[in-house]
Amino acid sequence: MSIKTMAIRLDGDLHARITILARLTGVSVTEAIREAIEKHVAVMAADPAVIAGASELQAQIARDADEQQAALAALFGGDATPSPDTRRPSRKG
Repeated sequence: MSIKTMAIRLDGDLHARITILARLTGVSVTEAIREAIEKHVAVMAADPAVIAGASELQAQIARDADEQQAALAALFGGDATPSPDTRRPSRKG
């Protein structure tokens, strides 16, 4: 499992409430926030409007990928792999 770091901003009141609840339940603030996000994501994913929008998003992702593949092919030919002489030189000194 890959772990990503995310910074969030909370107003003072919400921060105080989550801190108190975390202490009362014996978990870290990070774990309390993670659990809240996981629950909210599950609720959002079950929303019929979100489910309905998923197929359109999938189609948009496919269109974007097709455009990017076409751009690569236009730049580097059919295999979309730049030859060594067309790659940018390293800026390491």
